[in-house]
Formats: sequence, C-alpha cells, structure tokens
Amino acid sequence: MPGLARREQPLTVHHLNQLLLVCSLVLLVAVAAVRISSRSGLPSLLVYLGIGIAMGQDGVGDVQFNNAELTQVIGYAALVVILAEGGLGTKWKEIKPALPAATSLALVGIAVSVGVTAAAAHYLIGLEWRQALIIGAVVSSTDAAAVFSVLRKVPLPARVTGILEAESGFNDAPVVILVVAFSTAGPVEHWYVLLGEIALELAIGAAIGLAVGWLGSWGLRHVALPASGLYPIAVMAIAVTAYAAGALAHGSGFLAVYLAAMMLGNAKLPHWPATRGFAEGLGWIAQIGMFVLLGLLVTPHEMGDDIVPALVIGLALTMVARPLSVVVGLLPFRIPWQEQTLLSWAGLRGAVPIILATIPMVSGIAESRRIFNIVFVLVVAYTLIQGPTLPWLARKLRLGESEGAADLGIESAPLERLRGHLLSVAIPKGSRMHGVEVAELRMPSGAAVTLVVRDGTSFVPLPTTVLRRGDELLVVATDPVRDAAERRLRAVGQGGKLAGWLGLAGNGTGPHSRHSGQ
Repeated sequence: MPGLARREQPLTVHHLNQLLLVCSLVLLVAVAAVRISSRSGLPSLLVYLGIGIAMGQDGVGDVQFNNAELTQVIGYAALVVILAEGGLGTKWKEIKPALPAATSLALVGIAVSVGVTAAAAHYLIGLEWRQALIIGAVVSSTDAAAVFSVLRKVPLPARVTGILEAESGFNDAPVVILVVAFSTAGPVEHWYVLLGEIALELAIGAAIGLAVGWLGSWGLRHVALPASGLYPIAVMAIAVTAYAAGALAHGSGFLAVYLAAMMLGNAKLPHWPATRGFAEGLGWIAQIGMFVLLGLLVTPHEMGDDIVPALVIGLALTMVARPLSVVVGLLPFRIPWQEQTLLSWAGLRGAVPIILATIPMVSGIAESRRIFNIVFVLVVAYTLIQGPTLPWLARKLRLGESEGAADLGIESAPLERLRGHLLSVAIPKGSRMHGVEVAELRMPSGAAVTLVVRDGTSFVPLPTTVLRRGDELLVVATDPVRDAAERRLRAVGQGGKLAGWLGLAGNGTGPHSRHSGQ
C-alpha cells in the first residue's frame, strides 16, 4: 500500500475496497492479540504497535507513511474517545476519596517529574535544554489504558485504584500545555506564566466539562428517545461536545471530556449496559487505530543511535523522577509506603507520550525526530519491564484484595406512558443474591419481580422461588420507588439475606451501596 504516501491520488471505490479489507484484517488480528496480551500480562498497545511496524516501510507491508501532522490529529481524536470511555467507567464513590491526592499527583507530581527527567536528559545525554524539557514533559504523563490493562486481573485497594485512575485522566491536560509551550518557536515563557496558563485552561476545561456533563445527563434522563440504540450515540456525542467546547474556549478539552463523561457515567441513564458496551468498543477501535498509526510512523532502522539514550532517560524517569514525584505529590496525605511504591511503579507510559512527541515534529523543533525516537523506544522498553511485574509487585506488597461480592448488572428502561421503569437484573456468579427467595428481597411497595429467566426458560416466580446465579430478573417499579428498588436489589446482592443487619438495607447509606445506574 505505498499509495498512502501519495496524498494527491484520489480515493476510488477500488481503493476503498482495498482499504476496508486491510482495516478489517488489522482489526481482527488486533482483537485476537488481546487474548495473547491478557495471558502474557503485557499491555495490548505493544501488540498494536508491532502490527503498525510490521506494516511499515521496514516491515513486510512496506507502507511509506511519514505524516506526523495527520498522526497528531488522528491521535488527538482517538484520545478524546479513550478519555470518554475511561470517564464513563469511573465510579464517583471510588474516586471521590482519592481526588485530592490524585490532583496533587497530577499537578505537583508532573512538575517534579518534568524537572528531574529534563535534568537527566540534559546532563546525562547532552540534549539542549529545550529538547530535554520537551522529553521531560512528554514522558511525564501516565496512560490509563496501559495501567489498567495490566492491573485488570489484580483487585487493588479502592484508594490506589482511584488515585491511578484520576491521575491518568487529569495529568494529560497540564502535560499537553507544557509540551506545546516548549515546542513553540522563540523563548520559553517564564515558569509563573506557564503556571497561570495551566491553571486557567484547567479551570475553563473543568467548568465546561461539568456543565456539559450535567446538562447532558439531565436531558437524557428526562427525554425518552424512540430507540435504545440512540442512547449510546447521544452519550458519546455529549462527551465529544465537551471536548470541542473546552478546546474552542481555550481551555483543556481533555479534562472537559473526562469530567463530562464521568458525570454521564454516574448518572442514572437508561440502557446503561448497552451504552457502556458501545463506548468500550469505540475505545478499543480508537486504541487499535492510534497505535497502528504510530507504528507506521516509526522507522526502526533509524533508532539504533537512540536506544541507549532512551534507556538512560527511562531509567531516570522510572527509578528517580516517578518515585520522587509520588513522594512529593502525596506529602500532604497519609499514604502508606506500600501504596506509594506501587503508585511509583504503576506510572506506565502508553499512547499519550508517543502522540505528544509528534507536537515538536509538527512545530519544526530541531532534533524533533530524535525526540520521537527516544520517546518511542522508552515507552516500549519500560512497558515490557513494568507491565508484567506490576501484578507481582502488588502481591509482594500485599495490596491485592480478595474479591468481594460481585455487583449486580441492572439496566433500566423507562416506561414513559406507564410512569414506571422496567429493571433488567442479571445475577453474576459472585452475587450473594444466590439462594435468596423472592419474598426475602422485601421490595418496596410499588415494585415487584414479574419474570425470571433461567437457563433460557422464563417463568413467573412465586414468593418462595429461590434465585440462583445466572438468573435474569425483570422488575417493574413505579417512578417514586424506582431508586429505592434498585438500592434494595444492590443491597441484597452485596449482603444476601443479612443485608439489613449489615447496614445494607437499601437506603443508599451502607458502606457497600453503589450509585444507581452503575
């Protein structure tokens, strides 16, 4: 496909057919590679990068692609989708206690990391200060997709998970501002000017993100759409609107889309499981396309001289800059050393640093290609080292928690004309609702279990019907008791028959109660 390098060639139906064939095959290979990465413990980004490199000019595909500007544009678009998907999956009750620590780590920690990494690049490698600062800023952003693709199998304390998740969502914004500032022709602005610019852009982005998220969730709760498939489209459109509005208002669009998606994800939206699945699928497509494109942009035979500098800078980042940023950023908080150690090692770099490395290339900064090569080698090398060892380190630090009772999957469909809701409840394997009789659910007046689907067979339950794992329940609830019914179902799913004795009576105040709609 050398024709990718000739932009003047018009796209015909024949070319479209070829492009569709190649893209579909790449997607199928990438989907199959997820299975391999999940078994090996490596983030799937390495596999996707490998596909892109194999298709590139040094691989079997011999695709000539060197358009850094197009890569940056597509990368930004993919990051918007990835941040939206991450925000939709963020549970407010888990992230709220960790919010101050994560914010400090995303701001103070970034400053420490940029300074230490830039100093290492300048004094150890001999890079000029502008180039060293660009590299320090580029590699200081952690990647949520890379982190959680590795930690998915290891249940961690809620505080550690919340800090990692919030930090990954928040630190993209200040890093983008720093990279753009350092990549601008002319002298770099004074540090206090940069701080003011960062604060202003973050404030604008946060305000717009929260406003768009609140308005969007309010509208989706009060407007009954004619088809369930429209809800996922509307949710993603609202999230993208937050990014575009934030960016056009000279704020942080990345922070805006993350906060808007988080508000949507924690609202009581209809058809939520379908929306979540749709967003997750778009997130996978964005990751695959972005990493394959980054792999195409790489020229492996030009990286020989940049391997050692990348390893040296990566060593300084991993062993000095990241741990120091965690210690300084979390200094006001009482975080045990075990959790700080894991947070230091969990600072995985993924797509964000590689995409940000295209900014100096587009701006025409001297040695920008070398900066890109160093960042690429650093991300790949240290992901290979950190990725497989993260679960091992979590076990050694005794931070892996035993899995508790699995939460119920509840989907709500509004019955607008009947002024009620139809709740579809799936009982997972780990739910303590197993063995509970229908009468023991003690549903509020105005709600009732009307149907049970078991092993493909549906039947109307009796009060003495015993619920089992794998059952699907249909619960009809009127508007006034909809929330109470869902809270009660979740309470029984967490505490079983003893939900009332355990403080899980369904009033939403118990320690294990979850926000309805999640």
